[in-house]
Amino acid sequence: MFIRFLLLQIKTATRSPMWQKNLALNLVIGFFLLLFAGYLLMLGLLVNQIMNELLPHQDHFRLFNGILIYYFLGDLLIRFLMQSLPVLTIESFLHLPIRKGTIIRYMIGRTLFDIFSFLPLFILVPVTFTIVIPHEGGLIASLWISTLIVLILSNNFLVTYLKRLLGTKPAVVGAFGLVLILLVILDRANLISLSSISSDIFGYFTHHPLLTLLLVGWMIFTYRLHYQFLSKHLFPDEMQKKKVKEIHDQAESRFLKSMGLTGSIISLEFKLYLRNKRTKTILYMAPVFLLYGMYFYPQNHNQYQDVVLLFVGIFMTGGMMLNYANYAFGYESCYFDGLLTKNIDFNQYILVKFYIAVLISTLCFILTIPYVFYGFKILLINAAMYLYNIGVLSFVLLYFATFNKKRIDLSRGGAFNYQGFGAMNWLALIPTFILPLLVYLPFRMSGHPNTGIAFTGFLGIIGLFFTRFLIRQITKSFFRRKYIMAASFREK
Repeated sequence: MFIRFLLLQIKTATRSPMWQKNLALNLVIGFFLLLFAGYLLMLGLLVNQIMNELLPHQDHFRLFNGILIYYFLGDLLIRFLMQSLPVLTIESFLHLPIRKGTIIRYMIGRTLFDIFSFLPLFILVPVTFTIVIPHEGGLIASLWISTLIVLILSNNFLVTYLKRLLGTKPAVVGAFGLVLILLVILDRANLISLSSISSDIFGYFTHHPLLTLLLVGWMIFTYRLHYQFLSKHLFPDEMQKKKVKEIHDQAESRFLKSMGLTGSIISLEFKLYLRNKRTKTILYMAPVFLLYGMYFYPQNHNQYQDVVLLFVGIFMTGGMMLNYANYAFGYESCYFDGLLTKNIDFNQYILVKFYIAVLISTLCFILTIPYVFYGFKILLINAAMYLYNIGVLSFVLLYFATFNKKRIDLSRGGAFNYQGFGAMNWLALIPTFILPLLVYLPFRMSGHPNTGIAFTGFLGIIGLFFTRFLIRQITKSFFRRKYIMAASFREK
């Protein structure tokens, strides 16, 4: 039955009109995945040689075991943010004599075919032959790689369960995330050593085969958690049993209503982001955007430091806005025809989208202010990039969004989901990252880098003075292309 379900989903995907349209993009993505897998395989083959050059007199097996815990913690985070959940249109099977458990086992089993379950093997399998077998022998090596495969599968079942649990019990998922963050903080503060703990644990499990049964038990436990959750929430009528909680405050609702059309559009945009899987995935990734500076700011980048800080400032204060404005109309593709039939002042409609983009960027900038701990110059760079984002980039992205002709299914996750991403979305990245660099570099080359940073922010201030004029130009482009967009959005 698993094969039948799989073949049905393959036929559904390949018979869709969007399959032919996205074929070239899928081939490009597949090529880069193969290329990345090749790099990982090469890295796995060279790990022993690299360790011989960098750490010639240390136990390479213990060293590699010491980094495994960082991999599995990172794997949990990356899977949670990027791994998509398999979707099955269960209504089509409700009237057929198919056991509920069969459908559940298929939905869980499909998660094993995710790319994150295979990529680590391109490193771990070569390491088994180049480090573990020469160091410990064939029997220990087989136990070691088996232990890691069991943990990879456990991570898969745990993350997919947590992603499904997020919709019903977000507090549990949040508590789990806080525990992981606490472990990383304690390790960074040298209060505990995750590397030493990892070396001891994996070494101990490798030399005591019976303990591997504990990990197998953990894998079965995570599988059963996922199974029990789906058994309770599989069918639509069962999912309606949960209590519906009022999520908006009466005073806030009155405040938005008092703003007329502006308040209505803002309310609808917030609901769109909070109620759909594609947009919620972007919200989950917000901490990644905001914590981006933690990697770069503590490091010394020498002569390229200002250029790097420029990119980091743009990314942190404008990354979330980039996603919103780049798909400003694509996110509404499912009901775009209905939108055009309404008696709406589209100039005001687009202006509100600009206000929301500014609000998103402003919140991101405020949350990056604590980075002043690494230097006041960082705050000034982030402030300049924030002004550039709201005064230049926001208008450019909204203009490019009027050329978007790709439909977006909001019920699908956003990780590795390139639906709705077209050529114009790629072109929008040029003013995002290349234009501020072109503005800054002449000043830097002439020996006035601070002036270049200030001038980049000043361009944003100039753009804000021409807000009404620029919004009118975007509206004109929207009217020229609205029927082309509507026709394209209808294609599924």
